Amino acid sequence: MNYNKLNKDEQCVILHKGTERPFTGKFYNHKEKGTYVCKQCETPLYKSADNFDSGCGWPSFDDEIPGAVKRATDADGKRTEILCANCDGHLGHVFLGEGLTDKNTRHCVNSISMNFIPAEKEDNEHEKAYFAGGCFWGVEYYLQKTEGVISVKSGYMGGKKDNPTYQEVCYSNTGHTEVVEVEFDPSQISYEELTKLFFEIHDPTQVNRQGPDVGEQYRSAVFYVDEQQKKITEKLIQQLKKNGYKVVTQVKKAEKFWEAEDYHQDYYFKTGKQPYCHSFQKRF
Repeated sequence: MNYNKLNKDEQCVILHKGTERPFTGKFYNHKEKGTYVCKQCETPLYKSADNFDSGCGWPSFDDEIPGAVKRATDADGKRTEILCANCDGHLGHVFLGEGLTDKNTRHCVNSISMNFIPAEKEDNEHEKAYFAGGCFWGVEYYLQKTEGVISVKSGYMGGKKDNPTYQEVCYSNTGHTEVVEVEFDPSQISYEELTKLFFEIHDPTQVNRQGPDVGEQYRSAVFYVDEQQKKITEKLIQQLKKNGYKVVTQVKKAEKFWEAEDYHQDYYFKTGKQPYCHSFQKRF
């Protein structure tokens, strides 16, 4: 992988685990909306919505983009270091139990370890896709791990009730299915590559179920946002049928996406568990 060239000060922090002086970094007290990315490899690390003023003198975040940041015991044996999960670049340290936000977590990050992409630039460069393939926890889990995917949100689509709850979707016949909204960078992964992966992490031949989960809300579906996505999806389904799969995946125009309750978001990342009804199987 090609990394950005680092100057002497950046090398001191990112490669040699130094620390910039407090209250001097360009992202201290930074309020702009967007995404903070790794200075060395450009991997998205933090969303501006998770940035807060801790008063410590360095940028502070109470959450990270799932899978983007890893933790290691610091050389002093006391603190917990945080590093970019992609390139191992040093970011700073994480502290728990301070009670500064509801999440009770503070990622204390060196500004020099990051670049910033404003929200308006992200909106112009990123695209969205919507997939339903059984329990959204598992679909979310596999797509979050994919290079080029910026974020994955679990939610509901395709039903007749506005702002449905999980209980209503499961037990009140709202017509919704469990869906994930995928924001991705088309310069890193194409819609076709993403959709191929979707068909390989769930079983597209099962009607209104996925593994042990049974019900209309678990149906297989692709909700396209434009005609190009529709054509690509239909082409892939034809390829699967030629390969002997009796595909039942629905192809429908994307409707209003209703984000699911907070406890459904990043479920496996938060719990440390593994998907029970999704796995990868090569189909193309």
